[in-house]
Amino acid sequence: MTLRSVALFVLAALLEIGGAWLVWQAVREGRAWWWAGLGVLALGLYGFVAAFQPDAQFGRILAAYGGVFVAGSLVWGMVLDGYRPDRFDLLGAFVCLVGVAIIMYAPR
Repeated sequence: MTLRSVALFVLAALLEIGGAWLVWQAVREGRAWWWAGLGVLALGLYGFVAAFQPDAQFGRILAAYGGVFVAGSLVWGMVLDGYRPDRFDLLGAFVCLVGVAIIMYAPR
């Protein structure tokens, strides 16, 4: 169950961050309009992926996903935009991922 949940968080991050990046590319970087269309499609798919999390609590899922989004955004920026996070970016992402683990996977 945990492996499935982590995989869904990763897929959701790829869709949401990728969708937002595609819109950014169209609006801010002058790419073709269809980049934004693909971004909107990816953002919509993100909502469906998040809904497949095993936990039934919407608030918990979205709160935890926020931490995944923070860390994933830094990775996306590094891979696709050449961004180099500093130690405080990395520390913040680590804190967020610890929060994800506590929110989602702590025994209840």
